[in-house]
Amino acid sequence: APLPPQEHEKPLAIANGELRINGKGKKLRKPRTIYSSLQLQALNQRFQQTQYLALPERAELAAQLGLTQTQVKIWFQNKRSKYKKIMKQG
Repeated sequence: APLPPQEHEKPLAIANGELRINGKGKKLRKPRTIYSSLQLQALNQRFQQTQYLALPERAELAAQLGLTQTQVKIWFQNKRSKYKKIMKQG
């Protein structure tokens, strides 16, 4: 007879980018995304053109670079915040 599933084989649920075991308990954060130099080059180039992407632009860019739309969205958010910080310093 097959063995009952073990404790650690509970289904994983992903809620707002964070991996959760069984939908509750300790959050397992997804490891930080490491972007290739090619991806960074494209993202930075695009940021120079526009600091904000419309949904279809984001979808297209993500598809071109092999990233998720969430990764692109968050990269742009982080970049804008970094950019504003630099601007404030003069």
